[in-house]
Amino acid sequence: MDFKIINHISGEDKTYSNKAIAEFLYTHLEQYGDKTEDILKCIAYVMNPDKGGNIILGIDENRIVGVVILNNTGMKGFIPENILVYIAVDNSERGKGYGKSLMQKAISIAEGDIALHVEPDNPARKLYEKLGFTNKYLEMRLIK
Repeated sequence: MDFKIINHISGEDKTYSNKAIAEFLYTHLEQYGDKTEDILKCIAYVMNPDKGGNIILGIDENRIVGVVILNNTGMKGFIPENILVYIAVDNSERGKGYGKSLMQKAISIAEGDIALHVEPDNPARKLYEKLGFTNKYLEMRLIK
């Protein structure tokens, strides 16, 4: 698997459009995902020079087999500098180590700490723990 990094500096990739990336994530996140229009907002955040982040594509034989999106938080020192918003591997390619490789690449290119949210029953939770992520806090939300 090869990696392609997309951010506001590199710009949108002509081969793998924002829409194609969003549709991939919508399909392969399954029950853990969001609507395509919300995923596109996350991609737009990465591409905004005042906000930023990185999109990491896992490419095998010129097709996307996995995607990670990290958004910058702009809160260095009191909140991790990055939040992992999305990670997905093609559901027909799972179990081949693509998820681990994508996470390792994301960790290696991120400047600063990384936070993520994972549902307790999500199988990816074990991967995150193996890579060193810990559960220090209980997340609570007020939905208005």
